Amino acid sequence: MTTVRPDALAEPVDRVGKGWTASLSLANVAIWVGWYGPLQILLARQAEDFAPGAGMSKETLLAWVTGVGAVVSLAANPFFGALSDRTTARRGRRSPWIVAGAAGGALSLLVLGGAGGLWVMTLGWCLVQLTLNAAFAAVTAAVPDRVPRLQRGAVGGWIGAAQILGAVVGTGLATAAGGIAAGYAACAVFTLAGVLPYVLRQRDLRLAAADRPAWSWGSFARGFWLSPRRHPDFAWAWLTRFLINLSNALVLLYLLYYLRDRLHHDDPEQGVLILTAVDSVALLATVVVGGVWSDRVGRRKPFVRWSGALMAVATGVLAVWQTWPSAIVVAALLGVGLGVFMSVDFALMTDVLPTALDRGKDLGVINVANSLPQVAAPAIAAPIVTHLGGYRVLYGLAAAVGLAGAVLVGRIRGVD
Repeated sequence: MTTVRPDALAEPVDRVGKGWTASLSLANVAIWVGWYGPLQILLARQAEDFAPGAGMSKETLLAWVTGVGAVVSLAANPFFGALSDRTTARRGRRSPWIVAGAAGGALSLLVLGGAGGLWVMTLGWCLVQLTLNAAFAAVTAAVPDRVPRLQRGAVGGWIGAAQILGAVVGTGLATAAGGIAAGYAACAVFTLAGVLPYVLRQRDLRLAAADRPAWSWGSFARGFWLSPRRHPDFAWAWLTRFLINLSNALVLLYLLYYLRDRLHHDDPEQGVLILTAVDSVALLATVVVGGVWSDRVGRRKPFVRWSGALMAVATGVLAVWQTWPSAIVVAALLGVGLGVFMSVDFALMTDVLPTALDRGKDLGVINVANSLPQVAAPAIAAPIVTHLGGYRVLYGLAAAVGLAGAVLVGRIRGVD
């Protein structure tokens, strides 16, 4: 007798269309605008304003705020992913959380824009991380819900392009708006508006109440632990992503201050925008191509390995050649490597998920590898920049960390 699995838990076989991919990508753009408008420009400007009254340097204050927010993100992403796995709403498992998270994120950005000191700034950023991670967990889980394995590289490429486009749009909005409050307001409007086409036009898969696992706090909490012994490929894939993301976070955290204090750039905010644009053009040139190529040859690991190695080499160049032209060259190289890495690594992650029932939670655990570097990077970078050798040592360390991630992808055995 054949057992028919519910649609929400079945392995997808039908390819998704361009409309579905486009609307999901736009939702990703919207969420990343809500993150990167603050991270690239607005939080750094607020840190400069609030540091004198807080009795600390702007670097330390920014590290403290982003670090606390990243701790919230660590818990929020897998938590809301697990909740979406168990949601039986009429609109589906994922869409309600996308709407609630984006709306909450928009309101939290407005709170952040009205901050008058360190504590409200910290609270606002924590709320942004909490709410937008709810939306992001649901958006990410929609891919293994709906996309067959041999299309995930291509879809991952478009999502990767959307994420970097979100960084560019967020940086552009924060810069063009003029003031801090206006920048946050612009990002808030875009964040909410950008998710609407997906939730209004695309059908979400609904989980039947009978298929939802029995609830208990104990089993819910235990579900977040995935044994590296039982799921070694999942563990190695997580570590690879963590190390490469940590390397990238170490490069980006003090970029505004690096241009101002080390390179003495005349307009460091404009410089950040230029570097982001260069990185984005290079990334957009490779992110979809890399994912499609990976789908066609049916291989993932070589793409992840060599893209990670290229990013490590580029970061190493930044450690020894510290000029404005070198920053542009490095931005281009990082974009090429990151484009391939983002699309193929995303497909690799979906290929090593343990169970269909826990896709949202398991992807949330994987997304901790995106958030944890935001906690670790400030703790590592602040003392290095201020006391232990400055930006040259920081970028040398970042290169070594990224190279380690590229090498360890070879430990994944279940995916070619």
